[in-house]
Amino acid sequence: MSQSSAVRILGIDPGLRVTGFGVLDKVGQKLLYVSSGCIKVPTGELPGRLKAILDSLIEVIALHKPQLVAVEKVFVNANPQSTLLLGQARGAAICAAVLGGLPVAEYTALQVKQSVVGNGHAKKEQVQDMVQRLLELSGPPSSDAADALACAICHAHAGMGLGLLPTKGLRMRNGRLV
Repeated sequence: MSQSSAVRILGIDPGLRVTGFGVLDKVGQKLLYVSSGCIKVPTGELPGRLKAILDSLIEVIALHKPQLVAVEKVFVNANPQSTLLLGQARGAAICAAVLGGLPVAEYTALQVKQSVVGNGHAKKEQVQDMVQRLLELSGPPSSDAADALACAICHAHAGMGLGLLPTKGLRMRNGRLV
């Protein structure tokens, strides 16, 4: 297949301290690494931090021109305040995509890890290792960039049919379809 038939996917791992991003091209069934990195969010008041995420992701989108965006969903953790704050960082990331006119897909951390590692409860190091292998990188990406790339890989796999398994009549129990 030619490069013109490539689909460029931006994966985002939102965070109020560090937001990871990863860009890859899907050409046929092959995944090609384009770029990845981390947006270091400055300390300070929440509105300024959210603006930094929004502005930085708008720059990433302008530079790499993705066609699709995949964002990791927020999980509810023990601290509800942290969950709410993370949700706002996610909102800033989604707004950057929407302002760029891009469709947004959302995946849970469990779905991302299952898609990339084959285990929804994989450790961060396992995700980094598999992202490095799948994208044939010379070294492991940082944890946040790896999570973002993994989100993009998950979306690429979902588009190839791996995420479209029939789920009618099934329920989620302890993070698994039953």
